[in-house]
Amino acid sequence: MRKLILLIVVGLAVGALFGQLMQSVPGYWLVRVGDTSIQTSFWFGLILLLATFLVLHFTLRVLMRLRRPVSRFKLWNSRARHRNAMRRTVRGLVALAEGRWKRAEKSLVKAADDSSTPLVNYLSAALAAHYQGRYDQADTLLKRAHLSTEGADTAVGMVQAQLMLDRQQFEEALATLTRLDRQLPNHPQVLKQLKQAYLSVNDWDGLRRLMPRMASQQLISQEEQHSLEQRAYRELLMQASQHPEDIERVRNLWADMPDYLRGDVDLVVLYAEALIRGNEEGLAERLLRHSLKEHWDSRLVLRYGLLNVDAGRQLAYAEKWLQERPNDPDLLLTLGRLSLRNAYWGKAQEYFEASQRQRPSGVVCAELARLYANLGEHNKSQLYYRQSVELLDKSLPALPQPSDENL
Repeated sequence: MRKLILLIVVGLAVGALFGQLMQSVPGYWLVRVGDTSIQTSFWFGLILLLATFLVLHFTLRVLMRLRRPVSRFKLWNSRARHRNAMRRTVRGLVALAEGRWKRAEKSLVKAADDSSTPLVNYLSAALAAHYQGRYDQADTLLKRAHLSTEGADTAVGMVQAQLMLDRQQFEEALATLTRLDRQLPNHPQVLKQLKQAYLSVNDWDGLRRLMPRMASQQLISQEEQHSLEQRAYRELLMQASQHPEDIERVRNLWADMPDYLRGDVDLVVLYAEALIRGNEEGLAERLLRHSLKEHWDSRLVLRYGLLNVDAGRQLAYAEKWLQERPNDPDLLLTLGRLSLRNAYWGKAQEYFEASQRQRPSGVVCAELARLYANLGEHNKSQLYYRQSVELLDKSLPALPQPSDENL
């Protein structure tokens, strides 16, 4: 009650003050538009202007409130579509994981336009189409994935390359992966796919250059790395050895080879054979001799005895080895052959017979038979020929043979 009385008093005071101002401050408004003019008192015009402002203000507020329900409806509708798209996307991904490709593709494509991650939808749908064997549709979905999201080149490229590998389109996959590798050096997934592509097209040079990069990223076990590097260099040496004129490539391959592989006997033998075909027997002799110091192996010993270099020096080296391995049958066979090349017929006979005593061999018997035949001792020659045939017969597979009753 007191507040109401106070408001009335204040209102009367303000009204009285305003009336006094209207009497003490005369004036007028004159508005002229063309031939028409409107004139009113200053205070009435001021009140009219204020009233116009209030009307416009409240009108705008009413209009804004009328628009708000429309905006709220649009927002609600957008959120509902996103929720539905998310549910469809989840159902599609679950169906993809369960191997229900057709259902997965349908759900993922339907949800793509309203999804917040259309790239995921299209890529997953492309996989589902691919697994159904609908390769054209998969490629179409990959294009839509590329257009759906800016900066999606890498993701689309990797999925495309994997689909090409699955379809055995190895050359196309390798081209795609090579481009991606230039754009994203040492990307883990690209490197893994490159390994698969190189193996598929037998690109051994690309594979051997890829292995150190994968190892530095810890993308491959040491065992697998060594196995693949050994295989790559073996194939490259075999290819290079078929072109004796390209001996420089053979030597460069050996120089690029990791140190641990230079002790691999298979690779040493292949390198030696390539050097021999390239008329580098002197280098092959040094290679075999140094390799035998590090890794004693019968294959290296036997190949050493067949080289056509300085036979006297070779025999001297081999006889030094005999001091450490006096009962090695392969070394004794090699010494016999080196003795033949030096025209030491008696020494050759002794070495061959010593090898035969340590381990009976059809090859050694054949060497002795040939030597005795050329020495004119035909009885001994015939004896060793028979032994050679008997030893070879024992190594043959057991197969049915004709008998007197069947003849």
